[in-house]
Amino acid sequence: METIGFIGSFDKTDLIIYIAKLLTTIGKKVLIIDDTIMQKAKYVVPVINPTKSYVTEFEKIDVSVGFHSFEEIKRYLGIPLEKELEYDICLVDVDSAKNFQSFGIQRAKRNYFVTSFDLYSLKRGLEILKDISQPIILTKILYSREILKEEDDYLNYISLGTKVMWNEDYRVYVPLENGDQSIIIENQRVSKIGIKRLSTQFKEALYYITTDILGSDTEQDVKKAIKILEKEV
Repeated sequence: METIGFIGSFDKTDLIIYIAKLLTTIGKKVLIIDDTIMQKAKYVVPVINPTKSYVTEFEKIDVSVGFHSFEEIKRYLGIPLEKELEYDICLVDVDSAKNFQSFGIQRAKRNYFVTSFDLYSLKRGLEILKDISQPIILTKILYSREILKEEDDYLNYISLGTKVMWNEDYRVYVPLENGDQSIIIENQRVSKIGIKRLSTQFKEALYYITTDILGSDTEQDVKKAIKILEKEV
């Protein structure tokens, strides 16, 4: 199982769900772990009888809420602790250094820092980075109205002194205002993950992140998955 970490205080739930949808369309068995304070997945992913901690299935994606380690999830699923969870890819959403460490995300295949440039997201995100005790390579996923070098430079500046080593060869920009949020909210109301009406920029961001997770040799597979999902009603 490959672990992928998504770190930061910015709301990452919808982005992760849409990435997971692409991965399952390609044929991967995916688990999303929401170990954030807000636990947004508890409210936007449909579940019949929600409890404090549970794993539910949504459009062929398993979603975990309320667990703080892989061991807790294994106990819930009845899997021996010495065995690995039976997923190809696990997408872990965390917003604290403590949760980051409890899932061993420093050893993950990929780690992304997700933020917009409002002061809350930046300052809370910086608190998380400052609490990380071991050196780590992070790739930026930046929500922005415009692609500005000044914003990227500012993030580099305020993160000086942390253990973070930024992946300077690769970063992803996600549009903040292209009508995507309204479409995502509509999809939540009808309990679906549809990408047909999302902006080209948002779909490009999904493409770049998914191919980064899987490897550049999967570019055609990811493009094919996007085309399949675009045809769904």
